[in-house]
Amino acid sequence: MFISSQSSAPSFRDFTLVMPAVAVGNVGQLAVDLIVSTLNMSRVGHIHTDCLIPMAGNNPYASSKEDGEELHTPAEVYAAAELKLAVLQIRAPILQSKTKKFRQLLVSWIKSSGFSRTVVLSSSHAYQRDDQQLQGTPLRYLVTPSLLKGSADALKELGWREMERVPAFPGLTDGNTEPRLCIPGGGITKGLYTDSCKEDLPLAVLLLFCSEGDNIPDAFTLANHLNDWLHLLDDNSKQPNKWKIPTSWSLLFGNGIPPALF
Repeated sequence: MFISSQSSAPSFRDFTLVMPAVAVGNVGQLAVDLIVSTLNMSRVGHIHTDCLIPMAGNNPYASSKEDGEELHTPAEVYAAAELKLAVLQIRAPILQSKTKKFRQLLVSWIKSSGFSRTVVLSSSHAYQRDDQQLQGTPLRYLVTPSLLKGSADALKELGWREMERVPAFPGLTDGNTEPRLCIPGGGITKGLYTDSCKEDLPLAVLLLFCSEGDNIPDAFTLANHLNDWLHLLDDNSKQPNKWKIPTSWSLLFGNGIPPALF
């Protein structure tokens, strides 16, 4: 359930929604951090649900000590009205027993809010790629039939590669077996995409094959990939493709290595 942080509920009619999937390397979440921080987006509310592990923390995008003392929760919504852009940031894992319920909650909220399109930023295990997926760029996309109607020309012009379907039983040649969509390590990505196809929702998935580790470079890659399509940083007042790193990343991997060790 969406709860507004303002006196009156914001209108998301004809907005683009960008959200991450909690997936391998947290690449989607890191990319969303870059978007919110760079565009200086305002928090307009949060999603109240029992499907996420409860957590709370300081403001991850604080620019002053006063801002840093604000309390933030696992699923928050940010908006930039001038860009007609909304962002849902998810900061906690989804409870395994409630993934279907969470997908249903998201689909219901997206439909009732009137978003013109939804973009899910995700990732998948690099080591589980099919032979054909080892070639070329590690970036892939998926798009529902509803969104493809109005975005086919734009996607063709970008020259992106669609996520390949892979054999259900690799190594076995069975002409009767249909290739299937497989996104290992992608969290709710596949389920949310499938639900959106059934509900005729305009939704796209941008994902990156990666491994666990320092995934900051992957986040920049995914954010730049999204920017190629949505042109978030094309405003003349900003340098192109210069993302602002949020303050919360300063200790992303803890303290530095003590010099005394060497």
